[in-house]
Amino acid sequence: MSSDPLFDLTGRVAVITGGLGQLGREYVRGLAERGMRVAVYDVCADEEPPAQRSVRAFRVDVTKRAALEAATAELVADWGVPHLLVNNAAIDTPPDAPAEEAGPFETYPEASFDRVMDVNVKGTVLACQVVGGEMARAGRGSIVNVSSIYGLLSPQQSVYDFRRRAGETFVKPVAYSVSKSAILNLTRYLATYWARSGVRVNTVTFAGVLADQPAEFLAAYTPRVPLGRMAEARECLGAIVFLASDASSYVTGANLVVDGGWSAW
Repeated sequence: MSSDPLFDLTGRVAVITGGLGQLGREYVRGLAERGMRVAVYDVCADEEPPAQRSVRAFRVDVTKRAALEAATAELVADWGVPHLLVNNAAIDTPPDAPAEEAGPFETYPEASFDRVMDVNVKGTVLACQVVGGEMARAGRGSIVNVSSIYGLLSPQQSVYDFRRRAGETFVKPVAYSVSKSAILNLTRYLATYWARSGVRVNTVTFAGVLADQPAEFLAAYTPRVPLGRMAEARECLGAIVFLASDASSYVTGANLVVDGGWSAW
């Protein structure tokens, strides 16, 4: 818990979608340590019980409005209307994706595009409708939509050259970039829509986070970052804490970029 009232989150309630992912776990841990009660909305929530008493897990597919409504109704009845929603749930093309999914733009599968957009965009919209709607009726709240530098800038396809040199077919696909750029204007739309209702809505845009990537990828990626390295997961928490707290009480419709300087050149 913070001794600075600007950053004091004690007793507040947070919802983290995708809370069992790499960054989601960091948000859950960090916010709970700062005195928040944290609800995890995740499709895998029933596979892993929460380790902290102030954390509850709900099995939620963010693309299903009924699932979001059921979890949120239960949460509100027990803990009250959330103060914070972090739209963290998202999917990308995995490293072991089939070749047609990581091939040229011209042949990128429609079904793959739909799947990414369904989770990353529709899932964020639905969570905002359900949880954000509760916040607006309560007259307060903060929504943090998580984006990526690949939604702000085009992917650097050259950082994947090591895969092509190894004989693989790999192009960073279009769907993730399109979905994450959509988040930026969803944030602006909702920031203005809910401003008079006391709900702040912001984007946080992250660059790559260290997660056992191949050495060849790191060798290509890190020289493009002014700070000379990928982010550690713990370094993404500060932006969430700031946007959740009263320290950001006059911040809405903004995009907080946490990228080690990637987008500065």
